[in-house]
Amino acid sequence: MPRFSCSLAAAILFSIAANFSAAELSPQLKAVRSVSREGQGNEAAAAAVRTLSAASASDLLQILIGFEGASPLAANYLRNAVESVVDRHLAANKPLPAKQLEAFVLKRSNDPRARRLAFEVLAKVDLTASDRLIPKMLLDPSPEFRRDAVQRLVGEAEGLGKDSADKAKQVYRKALSGATDSDLVKKISKSLKDLGDEVDLVTHFGFLTDWRIVGPFDNRGFIGFDIAYAPEKELDFVAKLQAKDGEVAWGVITTSDEFGIVDIAKSVAPHKGAVMYLATSYEAAANRNVEFRFGTPNAWKLWVNGKFLFGRDEYHRGMAIDQYRVPANLKAGKNVILLKLCQNEQDDDWAQRYQIQIRVCDPSGVAVLPVKSGSRSTTGMSPLKRQSKRLTASAEGASQ
Repeated sequence: MPRFSCSLAAAILFSIAANFSAAELSPQLKAVRSVSREGQGNEAAAAAVRTLSAASASDLLQILIGFEGASPLAANYLRNAVESVVDRHLAANKPLPAKQLEAFVLKRSNDPRARRLAFEVLAKVDLTASDRLIPKMLLDPSPEFRRDAVQRLVGEAEGLGKDSADKAKQVYRKALSGATDSDLVKKISKSLKDLGDEVDLVTHFGFLTDWRIVGPFDNRGFIGFDIAYAPEKELDFVAKLQAKDGEVAWGVITTSDEFGIVDIAKSVAPHKGAVMYLATSYEAAANRNVEFRFGTPNAWKLWVNGKFLFGRDEYHRGMAIDQYRVPANLKAGKNVILLKLCQNEQDDDWAQRYQIQIRVCDPSGVAVLPVKSGSRSTTGMSPLKRQSKRLTASAEGASQ
């Protein structure tokens, strides 16, 4: 059987690519974007990727635009198509649309996955791209680009000598302004502390530290997660409520932990087989979309302004910052937040944590602080006062 040379194979593929127009790619992009997580549409998507992989370099931007709103699986298919087009062109020493790719990267409204892929392609044909573009991305909505910019500044600060402490502080502070990943924030915070400059991590992350709390309600045999106890029906902070061990009243719980961890077991009691409710208010400057990000080893449910957003009936999976992400809509003015936190009956040493760490941020992870926030991002109890707030346990709009 005759063997084709690489150059001949590339020529054949370029001949095929020349027959495709941007309009003809639309059905292929639709087929890829229609693939479902359960596998429905996989065959059609695979066939579409083969067609997209034979597209010309001038069609790269259209494929990248197809990332918008695509599922993770569909995005992987599209990535494969883009990489195939790029590899084929590079192997044949054919040019790629560097200027258009750079413009796509710099347009912040484009899909962040597609922007990152476009940047990776651009960096292959323009060795100056990283040095030119990344320093401009310290406040980019894409966490990946922002992380790159932060790391560059950290490297710059670390390279300064002992006689440049003031300059190092300035560079670290600049890096901190764009840092949202906990590992980098911790590293920068430690470096600043070593230079005599303390970082208020509660404010930086936007942790909520002051709450009202009531309980324990019954969760023996895991019954409490699905039972709508009194706080889910009406928030009345002066009412006496019937709970697991008798009558209970709302109290106050706060934390001075630098990472905003509210420790129920240490602050209230190490209740087992229990449900505790925590409530606070958040004063928003305007209507806006935010994310509630939190970590907990316990089962939980979250309501904002009486609307049930989401919950997880799982225990002791560990705890990490931004472990869960729940999109929410805040209204201008006071917003009431209610958390239901469930502890099971396990008596193992590793199953004793009864904690919550929660913050408010934008989708990129940058803290969204409440109005009149001081040096710490506490919400305060005064807006709740003696009011009642009726809540509905509707699962409408639940998301994670």
